[in-house]
Amino acid sequence: MAAKVPLHLPPLPTVRDLVKLYRLQAMKQLSQNFLFDERIIMKIVKSAGRVEDCHVCEVGPGPGGITRAILSRGAKSVVLIEKDRRFARALKFLDLACPGKVKVFWGDVLSFNLSKVFPEETSTPWGDDKLPDLHIIGNLPFSVSTPLVVRWLRDISMKTNAWAFGRVPLTLTFQKEVGDRIVSDALDSQRSRLSIMSQYLCHCENKFTIPGT
Repeated sequence: MAAKVPLHLPPLPTVRDLVKLYRLQAMKQLSQNFLFDERIIMKIVKSAGRVEDCHVCEVGPGPGGITRAILSRGAKSVVLIEKDRRFARALKFLDLACPGKVKVFWGDVLSFNLSKVFPEETSTPWGDDKLPDLHIIGNLPFSVSTPLVVRWLRDISMKTNAWAFGRVPLTLTFQKEVGDRIVSDALDSQRSRLSIMSQYLCHCENKFTIPGT
């Protein structure tokens, strides 16, 4: 069997160029942060494991840096959940570059039901060793990360929202202090209720730290 060739996107303006072109600034009140380093962006997506031929939901794509990496890794489709419509023109480039692969939903992920964005046929029983061909990826704004994870942990426990489809994995960025709490050991000073809930319901792993620069 021949290896599948990754998708090569057509020539596009860089994310940095789009941010300059449309005068996009990270909004402090929304705790936004933009990633421009393509090596870091690809490292995040590679940390998710196999996304080839998977349906991926990306939370908070912003100008679309991580989205590009997900598409280039061969995702079957990418659904974007974004609250800030300032990014509409930047994300439109990806829709034009990959017709039929990208769909944008405008709204607050805290109240968004992810079960409506995944195809029914991708569902797998929770007891199966095989995970569904689905993935959630997100460079989360700092202000929303903890309440969102708490909500998703509740959904995981009840097998609702995205987890009505089975054990859908997540690859997420957090403020370092939040990430440390999620993975902290029982005797660690960072141990908290978030640590206990996360580790009770999920296999939690700290992949790497993104430099502050």
